Amino acid sequence: MLQKSPGIFLENAWYVAALSTDLNETDLLPRTLLNRNVLMYRTQNGEAVAIRDRCPHRFVPLHLGKREGDEVVCPYHGLRFNGSGTCTHNPHGNKLIPKAAKVRSYPVLERYGFVWIWLGDGEADESLLPDYSPLDIGHENAVAYTYMHTAANYELIVDNVMDLSHIDHLHGEIISTRGKLSPITPVLRETDTRVSARWEWEQTPAMLIFNQFLPKPEDEARHFFDITWAPPANIQLSVGATQTNGALDLENCIAQYDLHTVTPETETTTHYWFATRRNHLVEDANFNKIKIDAMHDAFANEDLPLLEAVEKEMDGDEFFSLSPVLMSNDIAPVKVRRLLRQLIEQQS
Repeated sequence: MLQKSPGIFLENAWYVAALSTDLNETDLLPRTLLNRNVLMYRTQNGEAVAIRDRCPHRFVPLHLGKREGDEVVCPYHGLRFNGSGTCTHNPHGNKLIPKAAKVRSYPVLERYGFVWIWLGDGEADESLLPDYSPLDIGHENAVAYTYMHTAANYELIVDNVMDLSHIDHLHGEIISTRGKLSPITPVLRETDTRVSARWEWEQTPAMLIFNQFLPKPEDEARHFFDITWAPPANIQLSVGATQTNGALDLENCIAQYDLHTVTPETETTTHYWFATRRNHLVEDANFNKIKIDAMHDAFANEDLPLLEAVEKEMDGDEFFSLSPVLMSNDIAPVKVRRLLRQLIEQQS
């Protein structure tokens, strides 16, 4: 597996590497991220660590070895490494540890239910991690997480979330806007590092994910989507509905706060995480499970097969080189693609 692909990814940035619940004090978790083979685990004191998944001696993947306390033992010749990548034991000869017997370690942060990793050569900058603290606020039964792997380039997934007009055509009745969304060109907000898109509309009845929690389930309701992309590949999506004249926001609507975040595995495969926190039935653990399972199934069975088919059809070609027909619904994803390319070029 290649260890570096200059110019393909934004490298000096925080990517999700795992859910916090994926790591424990006994197991090893190998994962390929941005064409790098990474090994993650949790030390006995609960700290998450990440190192390159390759012994510097004979290049054996370290995840094939075993843990000894907070260290990993290479299965081939018994070299032992700690969570900072330092070799602590050489069982051979005079047992001196060669200076080159080091494994690269990667900075990690645990926030918002995720383990974030910095894979670039630049100094890890915590200020570049966006604030998704609303995921942490509220009852534990009102937030849920899921993971999917897909054989598609990560930018295709970003496109999919930034252009929500597809929901009336690809998905079922439960999240349908009954054709209201497609004619609307979203209102954009832009900064040097963010692209946001907002839709507002009315429909009768409300979206079925919300209508049973409104005073009059079968009557008209006002709705909003508000989506913000932040580099390298995070999309925060808020959606809600109300039958009052109040503001269209998370505080005044029956609503949910979602985070879609993707990490390239390779140029053509992607790790996809999704988190959602709602402001209704917040203590109902059973409803929480039903909701995240339904959302996972919608992505896995409807969005991802289509995106994988697109990836296969593109056959490695760059998106704009194929001269795609662009329509009003493309305004946000195209802005994101162009801004991301600028950031990657500035990095180079």
